[in-house]
Amino acid sequence: MAHTLAQLNSAPPAAAAAMLEGLYEQAPWIAESALRSRPFRSLAELRQRMRQAVDEADAETRLALVRAHPEPAHLPEPGAAYREGFGFPFVLAPQGPRGTDLTRQEIADEFARRQDNPPEVELQEALHQLHRIAEIRLQDRFGEAPAIGNDIWDWGERLAAHSDPGYAEKGQLTVTYLTDAHRACAGLLSQWMRDCGFDEVGIDAVGNVVGRYLADRADAPTLMTGSHYDTVRNAGKYDGRLGIFVPMACVRELSRAGRRLPYHLEVIGFAEEEGQRYRATFLGSGALIGGFREEWLAQQDADGVSMREAMARAGLRPEDIPALRRDPARYLGFVEIHIEQGPVLYEMGLPLAVVTSINGCLRYQVQVSGLACHAGTTPMDRRRDAAAAAAEMVLYVERRAALDGDSVGTVGMLEVPGGSINVVPGECRFSLDLRAPSDAQRDALARDVLAELEAVCRRRGLRYALEETMRAAAAPSDPAWQQRWERAVDALGLPVHRMPSGAGHDAMKLHEIMPQAMLFVRGQNAGISHNPRESTTSDDIQLAAQAMLNLLDNLAHETP
Repeated sequence: MAHTLAQLNSAPPAAAAAMLEGLYEQAPWIAESALRSRPFRSLAELRQRMRQAVDEADAETRLALVRAHPEPAHLPEPGAAYREGFGFPFVLAPQGPRGTDLTRQEIADEFARRQDNPPEVELQEALHQLHRIAEIRLQDRFGEAPAIGNDIWDWGERLAAHSDPGYAEKGQLTVTYLTDAHRACAGLLSQWMRDCGFDEVGIDAVGNVVGRYLADRADAPTLMTGSHYDTVRNAGKYDGRLGIFVPMACVRELSRAGRRLPYHLEVIGFAEEEGQRYRATFLGSGALIGGFREEWLAQQDADGVSMREAMARAGLRPEDIPALRRDPARYLGFVEIHIEQGPVLYEMGLPLAVVTSINGCLRYQVQVSGLACHAGTTPMDRRRDAAAAAAEMVLYVERRAALDGDSVGTVGMLEVPGGSINVVPGECRFSLDLRAPSDAQRDALARDVLAELEAVCRRRGLRYALEETMRAAAAPSDPAWQQRWERAVDALGLPVHRMPSGAGHDAMKLHEIMPQAMLFVRGQNAGISHNPRESTTSDDIQLAAQAMLNLLDNLAHETP
């Protein structure tokens, strides 16, 4: 018979320790340390306390913990080379992020990938796998399964079956605005919303899938939530889509309980956020704030199909887009759940985080001009090397952004047009992407970077041309809504971690007309995103759904 949390909280120390015996191999000290924090509000809190015990142990103790774990069966080759290289056995949870057993091929792929890790990275990965094993064992022992998280995981798999031509044949996920795959996704989301118990479901004039779960009275205000269902090319399955699925599941739970809220809940699958098929971005959320520009309809994709033509093929009427603008006076605010898309939560061992601000961003295209000349005959002190100047800038951006802690700077594109191996570069083009949690911090970063560009070019005898290609304001979370997320996370017994978002989100568009706040969910595989290895666990998804249900319930008590 499964244990209960109440039994664990009330049991004598020895009996409580026996309930947790063997979660970690030959390491009773982990449970003993965690149990000193009783009573636990949830198994999630217990899991965090056990992880905390490991994190606070010294390096030799953590290494001994890894060495005590047996290697998994069915390794593709003897583990001796791995053990000799790293000093500990290969550790891998036998079940994947959905809680199902890994196949031999999945084990082999993971083994092959991790052999190239630096030793310190692989040790952290081994510890992460030990925590995942303990999490699975704890679920079995206490009879707790992430039912909501599993359903959301399955929705993600089913929606990912639709992909654009050229990618679907390779098993890659790509869904761009108003393609057949995109429209199939909209159809599935619409059907699932109806199945979940939404009262109103439709596809609007820009392609957003809009579901409304009505309040207990017609004149109630509305809470908006959602995210986007389009993807980048060769994408992961959770970017954007997780923020549609979680509130869908919450509506399903409310509907099953026959419960109405004192506010309408509007869940939107935004049709476009990524800017992959057309240059314009945030078409879905931008339309709701009156930001859709008619001139965008003339933009063409790589095949010469205009946005206007694509809309006509999808049965959408661009002339109806202005009517989509929302009246902020009728809305309580906007909340969004999103996979983190970074390594912070993964490395900290935390399943959720509350977003404090969405970073503001400045982007530039830079062209540096020098003098192309013979690489063999031109002395080093006579050169006007445009690429060398760009190299200096790459390193400066890295150093300067790091000074702020939470600013980031990237040179993602670097090109020597018409370059030759035996010619000193006379021209170099590169991009600048500068982000920070506030506009003032972003602008200070940009001023320093552009001043350095001026100084480097002057010192090297070069000219430069600069084009600002994007300026996006930071979107600080509304304090009241951020606190609502914090209370919702704390109610689960989890530490409340606060962090900025370096990526842009639909929330930053809605921020222009109403208060907003976001919740991050931990990504697996070191938090990688915009990549097929993007993942999360059904357990973390379950916690996100529970946090949102907490938020909805708390808001219901606040709303008159």
